[in-house]
Amino acid sequence: MVSELLRRGDDWDWLSGKLDHIRLTDSIVEDILLQLKEPSDAKKGLSFFHWSSVRKKFDHSVRSYCILAQILFHARLVTHAKVMLESAARKNSYRESPFRLEESLLSTYAVTCSSPQLFDHLIQTYAKLRMFHEAISSYHYLQEHGFLPSIVTWNMLLNVVQRSDKNLLIWRIYEDMVTKKTFPNAVTSRIMVDAMCKQGLLQKTIDLLDKISSKRCLPGVIVNSALIVWMIEDDRVDEGILLLKRMYRKNMVTDNVTYSLIIFGLCKLGIMEHALAMHDEMLKRGYPANSLTYTSLIGVHCKDGRFQEFDQLVQEMVKQGLVPYNETYNFLIEGCCRAGKLGYATRFYQEMLQRGLLPSTHAFNQLLEEICEAGDVDKANDILTTALEKGLLPDEVTYAHLIDAYSKMDNVQEILKLYYEMEYRGPAPGLLTHSLLVRSLCRCKQYDKAEKILSAMKEKSLIPSTYIYNCIIEGLCMSNNTGKAFQLYDEMRTTGAKPNSHTFAVLVEGMHRFYTLQTPEDALDNLSSAFK
Repeated sequence: MVSELLRRGDDWDWLSGKLDHIRLTDSIVEDILLQLKEPSDAKKGLSFFHWSSVRKKFDHSVRSYCILAQILFHARLVTHAKVMLESAARKNSYRESPFRLEESLLSTYAVTCSSPQLFDHLIQTYAKLRMFHEAISSYHYLQEHGFLPSIVTWNMLLNVVQRSDKNLLIWRIYEDMVTKKTFPNAVTSRIMVDAMCKQGLLQKTIDLLDKISSKRCLPGVIVNSALIVWMIEDDRVDEGILLLKRMYRKNMVTDNVTYSLIIFGLCKLGIMEHALAMHDEMLKRGYPANSLTYTSLIGVHCKDGRFQEFDQLVQEMVKQGLVPYNETYNFLIEGCCRAGKLGYATRFYQEMLQRGLLPSTHAFNQLLEEICEAGDVDKANDILTTALEKGLLPDEVTYAHLIDAYSKMDNVQEILKLYYEMEYRGPAPGLLTHSLLVRSLCRCKQYDKAEKILSAMKEKSLIPSTYIYNCIIEGLCMSNNTGKAFQLYDEMRTTGAKPNSHTFAVLVEGMHRFYTLQTPEDALDNLSSAFK
């Protein structure tokens, strides 16, 4: 009856006269709207919706907004449908009722004969309103129910995310997009390049591709390569290689990039046999070898310390006019150290410096450790000085190797010099450095200096370990300063460091040494009395 009256006229005064006696409810409004779902009646439904809201002061439910939006969209009244979606999005409290809007659209989708494009518009609406969380949640929810966004919606979603600080999320969405076989366009590439610039990934990826080919790649290839590298470095190598092969079939990456990244991924997995087979296939097909593939293969051999194998690859690389880069040298330094080839490791390090490159801190530390273990600690110290001047950023482990080596030589002066250098230049000494320092000073019988280091730790709010206390307590007992040793024992218990069997053994021995005329049993009795 109401729908028939609406079909006769939609003048608001006329409607008020005819329908003013009707008491509206959500179910009645929904029934009326569904009776007007045909495209020819869509504007009548819109008029009724506004009339009931203004004249009857009726507060429409989210479900009613969704029904009308779908009816309007089916009638190709897209602008009006978008307005309904925006109003529904603003009206719905996402925190109180997450996915209520999506559920309402899904539950009325079939009965309104709507189009799946409306779900695109919902995500776009959230993006337009800067409702970031809602846009992402809606995207995941609708995907679970079988609706895939269009390229326009994907791009809008990516653009919203790249303007936020969700760096990881943008790559997950882009991966999802490509996996779901929605292929990026120029707008997608532009958004992703902007995101890469923000993350500092653009130049890194370009540098990686330059190691494969001297020809500059198109933006789409750069973005797709960055995605594959991200997946490989995220320990999803198999997924990354599978996606890379799909991209290759769709001409989204070039042949040489595909081969090189597959070899790169296989080497990350340590599957050397397959990586070498892929490398041979690449060469047979006429694609030239490149620095990335050689470095990847060298890296696997270096990790296993197979000197002959990686040395042969280096010689091949150089013969073909390919230039080793930072990571190549890092692998070689670490590999030579593992293989016990200190001379070769030093040679590669010097070669790096001559080319204006610096090793990673990890590779440098391995070289320094090998030099120290060879007993040439002064040379190691000189190498560190040169590296610092060239911009190397050392860590605690760097200095730990030198401090440990000098302690074996009882060189207290150099030990303290290194400690104060860390205090001045960084890195700030932590628990590792202080533990080594205390042990070294106690080894050199510099117990007063060791106690000063202990005091310095407390000032820095560093909690001394049981090991540190044991070193000083043992040293004090050996120098017959048992009273001071017991004071440190008391302090130790208040700081939370737990005495262990070594602590008690050292104190018992100290008591025995102090009371030379007593048996160890008597000393233990005195020790027990002291603890009470």
